[in-house]
Amino acid sequence: MLKNLTNIFAKKGDRIGIEINGHKINIAQIAKQGQQYKLIKNVSADIPDGIYEDGIIVDSLALSELIKDTLKANKISAKKVASAVPMREAIIRVIPVPAELDEAELKEMVLVHEAGMYLPYPKEEVDLDYAKLGYFMDEDGIEKVNVLLVATKKEITDLYTEIFEQADLEINVLEINSFALIRTLREQLRQFGSKEAIVLVDLEFDSTEIAIVVEGVPQFSRTVPIGTHQMRSALSEAMDLPETANSALLQDLDVLDNIQDSGEIDAAQMESGQTALLKILGELTEELSRSINFYINQSEDLEIAQLLLAGPGAGINQVDEFFAQKLNLPTIKIDPIAALGLDTNQEIAPKHRPGLGIVLGLGIRE
Repeated sequence: MLKNLTNIFAKKGDRIGIEINGHKINIAQIAKQGQQYKLIKNVSADIPDGIYEDGIIVDSLALSELIKDTLKANKISAKKVASAVPMREAIIRVIPVPAELDEAELKEMVLVHEAGMYLPYPKEEVDLDYAKLGYFMDEDGIEKVNVLLVATKKEITDLYTEIFEQADLEINVLEINSFALIRTLREQLRQFGSKEAIVLVDLEFDSTEIAIVVEGVPQFSRTVPIGTHQMRSALSEAMDLPETANSALLQDLDVLDNIQDSGEIDAAQMESGQTALLKILGELTEELSRSINFYINQSEDLEIAQLLLAGPGAGINQVDEFFAQKLNLPTIKIDPIAALGLDTNQEIAPKHRPGLGIVLGLGIRE
């Protein structure tokens, strides 16, 4: 049953982290020196057209070759890999069960009985794993333990296994990308109490993944089909520019400030782009608000303490100020280099750092 969702909560291993998304592969090689992490290498490669279609990997062999070539070009010889599947491909649930169960009884209850209540497809079609969380007393005075249940369809875990095998790599850990991101931010998340929820917003290439986290555990998750790809497409149409020209422009365009001439592009054209970008961000804000309200309406005595922005979309100028104003919530962009106290010889610009949260979380997976 745990064939391919391998050791999702494992603690040992010597490996590199590889993140795959619809836009690029990111690779991090990290060493631990005492209590400090050192970034040995951080590289990436753009994914060519034809490998993904509508957010789905359709050419696993070409993707494997890209991974193999990128490792070779950057002289990375590690063969063990930690990687992650998108949150949209997973089911994540926190399940309360009686505390007196021994390990065999707990496994039977969670994987055989409880899992069936939360899965929208037959158990035979999924890979499952679980981990015990904290103990608590329920309203009837009965001691229970919360269990984190994670499931993905076998076809997804089989696909990722195939990709890395074709790249001559051994995949030791396959987890959910939000777990890797939470691992990167674990020290930052510890400053919040049990009644404070954090909204983790990961603005990726073709979607935004929303996770509401309490005490380091995702309690609610949702994927919205709005990402940097949709933002760049909106800029292209509004400014009459080829979409390939707008990757850098997306992060350089101010969301809130008045637009000035920038040389090659006049102010009127920039204003058209800003208006188009604000429209997409407004749609994303509405989805965020719906998700937050849905969760809060089902949760007692909880407040939203902060919004944390991650992913390549978090590098957009003033996007944190935009969400703070629209949602009336404290909002900051993550800096995974600082969050991990990472020693690095590489110069990584602040606007690129929020996009490294997942791959660094995979790279430190011990």
